[in-house]
Amino acid sequence: MSEKKNKFSRRNFLKNTALATAGFMIVPRHVLGGKGYTAPSDKLLIAAIGAGGKGQDDINHFYKSGKAEIAFLCDVDDRMAATSRKNFPKAKYYKDWRELLDKEHKNFDACSVSTPDHTHAVAAMAAMQLGKHVYVQKPLTHDVYEARALTEAAKRYKVVTQMGNQGSSGDGVRQLKEWYDAGLIGDVHTVWCFTDRPVWPQGIPWPAESAPVPDGLDWNLWLGTAPYRDYVKKLVPFNWRGWWDFGTGALGDMGCHIVEPPFDVLGLGYIDSVQASVGSVYVDEFQRGYFPQSCPPSSHVTMKFPKGKRTNGPVTVHWMDGGIQPTRPAELGPNEVFGDGGNGVLFEGTKGKMMCATYAENPQLLPTSRTNEVHVPQKYPRVPGGADGHYAQWVEAAIKGYGNMEVDSPFEIAGPLTEALLMANLAIRGFDIRVPKQTGNGYNYPGRYLELLWDAKNMRVTNFDLANQFVKREYREGFSLNFTI
Repeated sequence: MSEKKNKFSRRNFLKNTALATAGFMIVPRHVLGGKGYTAPSDKLLIAAIGAGGKGQDDINHFYKSGKAEIAFLCDVDDRMAATSRKNFPKAKYYKDWRELLDKEHKNFDACSVSTPDHTHAVAAMAAMQLGKHVYVQKPLTHDVYEARALTEAAKRYKVVTQMGNQGSSGDGVRQLKEWYDAGLIGDVHTVWCFTDRPVWPQGIPWPAESAPVPDGLDWNLWLGTAPYRDYVKKLVPFNWRGWWDFGTGALGDMGCHIVEPPFDVLGLGYIDSVQASVGSVYVDEFQRGYFPQSCPPSSHVTMKFPKGKRTNGPVTVHWMDGGIQPTRPAELGPNEVFGDGGNGVLFEGTKGKMMCATYAENPQLLPTSRTNEVHVPQKYPRVPGGADGHYAQWVEAAIKGYGNMEVDSPFEIAGPLTEALLMANLAIRGFDIRVPKQTGNGYNYPGRYLELLWDAKNMRVTNFDLANQFVKREYREGFSLNFTI
């Protein structure tokens, strides 16, 4: 093994250092560097798949934990990776994550996956199959099938997993749980979740004109699992979210932050049924636009869950995006902010209501005067650093090893949450499925009038088979959930 590879190998540290002797597994920190020093053998060596944008932010958070080294960087776009490469010059750089895993899998401990949604599952699964701990940005996956596959794989490969919905480690959701446990709002039966997203184009046709691929971007690698299509302007690095081949719309972007509090507080699991309505797009004053490749500009989805671990009966969760909001609760003053203005969650219980903003921040009992009047004992330990500590929590747990420390969004929790959100997307896509009328004159849209019934065990919609085409997609050649080296 070359010296370049050796310097990042945690496994070889004890073998190669002259200080390692029989009877000593780790060199005492005070010998090497004084109080607070972290021995190299105690550091998590991370390979970052996705080094720009949110990936760059994730990398910085891991490094700030003080217990992680960024050993490898990978990005299909040199332009996006430039800052991370400058900040971590010792980290070897790759463009293809498959090549990185193939050549370097013995030289790091964990993977961060912060790519567009359509690449999350294949990269994360490959890392887990190699025994690597994984941190995956939200949403966990692009498809329902992938969410279930990653959930099961985390248990099978016994690796530490975490999804990047950092609010699950924040103080807000713990406060909400403590209020709920104290019976302050009774038993919750209905939850309203809303966002002002999307802030990128949706409900539009795919651009008619292709464009030259920018220098530094490997377009074929960026497409990854998705069907090939020519490069177009203004898609990379952000506007891909509004296209079904790559993204998961507003639900994928914000759902894991906004729907997470009710999942945690109420102990929700797999969904029972879902129905949707979507905002219309008009190409002229007479015709509704039909753009099946693009997410709609707005939607309202109703998700029904069976009795949760922390409820006495079934729960209905409403999701609204595109600026649609539920009716303001009567207990909220006319000049008080609902959620954070553009985003929020409202819990309706048999005895009262409570609300919060994105990431479960600013939790409030309603009327808001109750928030400072009611005091309940702190029941759930806070994560040091709150939401920012979400990253350090995963690093620490990965160093300690599987089963030795809890994290707040392991795949056993993040998987069912993501699956529920992707089921909501299934209803949105099913809403716009059109089939020719038997008369041959125009189309029917049968999905618009249906509540999709979900068989969670077999991962199938039982009453509208056409929707099942979106449960699991076909990958382009060269990509699979079974990674071999």
